[in-house]
Amino acid sequence: MTDRISLEKEAVAFSDANAPHPRIYELAPEEGRALLEEVQESPVNKYSVDIEDLMVDTGEWGKLNIRLVRPEGNMDKLPVIFYIHGAGWVFGSAQTHDKLIRELAVRTNSVVVFPEYSRSPEAKYPTAIEQNYAVLQQLNKLAKSKNLDLENLIVAGDSVGGNMATVMTILTKERKGLPISKQLLYYPVTNADFDTDSYHEFGENYFLTREGMMWFWDQYTTNEEERAEITASPLRADLNELNDLPPAMILTGEADVLRDEGEAYARKLRDAGVPVTQVRFQGIIHDFVMVNAMDQTKATRAAMALSTSWIKKKE
Repeated sequence: MTDRISLEKEAVAFSDANAPHPRIYELAPEEGRALLEEVQESPVNKYSVDIEDLMVDTGEWGKLNIRLVRPEGNMDKLPVIFYIHGAGWVFGSAQTHDKLIRELAVRTNSVVVFPEYSRSPEAKYPTAIEQNYAVLQQLNKLAKSKNLDLENLIVAGDSVGGNMATVMTILTKERKGLPISKQLLYYPVTNADFDTDSYHEFGENYFLTREGMMWFWDQYTTNEEERAEITASPLRADLNELNDLPPAMILTGEADVLRDEGEAYARKLRDAGVPVTQVRFQGIIHDFVMVNAMDQTKATRAAMALSTSWIKKKE
């Protein structure tokens, strides 16, 4: 691509490798899930942790697995990062996000709680949201036996996981749920709108395409009324619905269709009086903090240093 903006070399290689058809969203869901897991088997540095898998009953939303990841050998009472994974509501798992959640756990000295929510298209909106919220509310039951410090509970997520992470803060405010102290959003989906400048400038040739993102939304919900709800498109919330939400860090990539909506959400949160730190990383594409092949980019290393130090900082 001669007309592509200047990108880090790993981003160029990853984007080019994923450009040929069939693309992941053109495969059957199970094939796409297997492909992403295969992609994420590429060699990468992984922090040493202890892992425990549990089954949680969310009542009407069913039973689901959650993974607890803590620094290796550290059984102290530790703060919690409730991490909701991305990959289009359709793909993604504890395996695809393994290196990311290990790094978060070790560098922040926290327990990462990772819910394996039911994915689309088998599960439609709002199933994943309600499952995640139900698990979040059950952390009190696990706190004593798992040595969890819930005084500084943080929600975090990437892409659609960032969408659902901020939705956790909205639902917590509405339903008076377990208090959340901060929200960390990596390149979040915030609006079912495909006509931003970044959607048109980076909608092809930069890994995540405009067509692909439209497909992901279709798997989640095709109902325009549901898409307009603030628990699907939080950017459409009014300032009264956003005020008093916890402080946010929102990190975006320059060459990402989701860039503009993530940055617009940061501005709207700030307008609502929420303390916001927002940073755009140049020369990088979507999924940069998650994808193993982009782990050593300047953008990923800086984003992880920034976000882990922000998590540890006392407000």
